[in-house]
Amino acid sequence: MVTMDSGLDTRRIAHPTERILTGRVVRLLEGYTRELPVSQPVLVVVLAAAGVGALLRLLARAILPGSGGGGRRSWKQLRKGPEYLVTPLRLRDGAGRLCEVELHGHLPQSALHPADHVQLTLRPQRDPELPPRIERIVNLTTGQLLTPRTATLWTHLGPPLLLQAVVGLLVALGVALWSALR
Repeated sequence: MVTMDSGLDTRRIAHPTERILTGRVVRLLEGYTRELPVSQPVLVVVLAAAGVGALLRLLARAILPGSGGGGRRSWKQLRKGPEYLVTPLRLRDGAGRLCEVELHGHLPQSALHPADHVQLTLRPQRDPELPPRIERIVNLTTGQLLTPRTATLWTHLGPPLLLQAVVGLLVALGVALWSALR
């Protein structure tokens, strides 16, 4: 049997289980996008409440010409969910283990460099096969505190739709209260 030495380090990359991990950045891998799933029941409730608000907007548009409306997104677009950037990050902890974690969202380009000494606050992901994601980074080399931000359901739906849903919900509650007191 012939054994080939490829010269590559084939040690297993660990997914850390600690909440706080301190180590040195080895490498930031190529990022890719991942989609945030949107719960259908939540979307139905928001759109139903927004529908009541839309009726008010149509009424206002009929009474006040010139009050235009914005563009609408389809059910499919809203259901698809927002995409966010995932950047795998490899670091070596104090015990010499090579660990992989995921950075969700964007950071300034100058925030992390190979060989930076960092302290990470981690959170496990729903899928146990995925490495934990970073909640907060303290770059001990530069003294920076970094918090990656990702898209959420609420940023995906957007302020106009959410405001319309709140108005619609308030109107529906007002009508229900008025009819209950009658």
